[in-house]
Amino acid sequence: MTTWRARWILPIDRPPLRDGWVACDAGRVSRVGTGTPPGPVDDLGDVALLPALVNAHTHLELSWLAGRVGPADSMVEWIRALIGERAHGPAGGAAAGTEAIARAAAAMHASGTALVGDVTNTLASVAAIDDAGVGAVILHELIGFSAPDPHGLVRDAHQRLTREVSPEAPASGRFRSGGVVAHAPYSVSPALFTEIARARRDAPLSVHLGESPEEIEFLHTGRGPFRELLEELGAWNGRWQPPSCGPAEYVRGLGYLQPDCLVVHGVHLTARDRAIVRDAGAVLVACPRSNAWVGAGLPPITRFYDEGLRVAIGTDSLASAPSLSIFDELAELRRVAPEVSAARLLESATRVGAEALGCRDAGTLRPGTRASFVAVDLPPGTTDVEEYLVSGVPASRITPRGAFAESSSRPSPR
Repeated sequence: MTTWRARWILPIDRPPLRDGWVACDAGRVSRVGTGTPPGPVDDLGDVALLPALVNAHTHLELSWLAGRVGPADSMVEWIRALIGERAHGPAGGAAAGTEAIARAAAAMHASGTALVGDVTNTLASVAAIDDAGVGAVILHELIGFSAPDPHGLVRDAHQRLTREVSPEAPASGRFRSGGVVAHAPYSVSPALFTEIARARRDAPLSVHLGESPEEIEFLHTGRGPFRELLEELGAWNGRWQPPSCGPAEYVRGLGYLQPDCLVVHGVHLTARDRAIVRDAGAVLVACPRSNAWVGAGLPPITRFYDEGLRVAIGTDSLASAPSLSIFDELAELRRVAPEVSAARLLESATRVGAEALGCRDAGTLRPGTRASFVAVDLPPGTTDVEEYLVSGVPASRITPRGAFAESSSRPSPR
């Protein structure tokens, strides 16, 4: 048994404990409390000890694009720039791209993230995530607005996943699963949406939804910048008819909006669409720094919480965000949604994200959960520890602890 004592313990499922302790046995939390701890103690001093964080949405395979796709005035403008850069490939070839993924995964670990929902078209990130010691749900994303054989496309994607992604052995202390998911309403045909949903296995579904006003225009009228982009790329399907409804209503009608579906972004979802997401038991994944970068605007974070949505937090990729740190994303959420309590934001970054990714024994310090923690050094005189943790924690103050600290086979990038 190992016991850690700290100035603050944040169980997440209950209020913070001042001068508390966490006892662990065989890689699991056994007891949490205050007062005299059981057995020998490792006193961490003036730190906050909380469950390791969860990044519910990122694209590690785009890490080599950091600094190469600038901010844009509109989503379609940014996508055009992204497509252009991806066509050139990373300077230094495939090896440079692989190394960028490895650096990004190691940086996630060092900044306190122990579980990630990684969306990938190529599966290039799987090995780097393993090396970084981060648990993952690998979401193999399909694009195909005019795909002639949806069944074959999904079948082949599941076969690739089976070859590349297998569940971690329970003794590893990590969590891994994989699934096939759709990209977005403007890039995936109705038949492909339906086939992906029909063939779903254990991992959650995921979809970029309500991200931009251009997406809303496309679904209501079949015209606009996304129609023009599809035609330019030779991907337009002349048989497609606009559903003349909001994006959540659209994917619900295709059978895709299932319980625990990760609805990513939601910047331009109406109140009706947000209610559809909530009532379906889906999870809204907020990535506000990326939304601002790509010209989509800022999501209505306060409304998400006030209207009862389950909110998790993602960073998106280094092509549209300056870091993959969930602590950095929390600071932006605090800036754009000062009305939301720090406790609820921290819950989104831990418990909600873990549950959304299917890892229900992480994200809190309940007995039986994984002993994966992050310790944050506190400035002298800190009284509101939750508010401090969502205000922008410097990387130098973050230290992985417990099984999470022992899981990486790569050195810290710092």
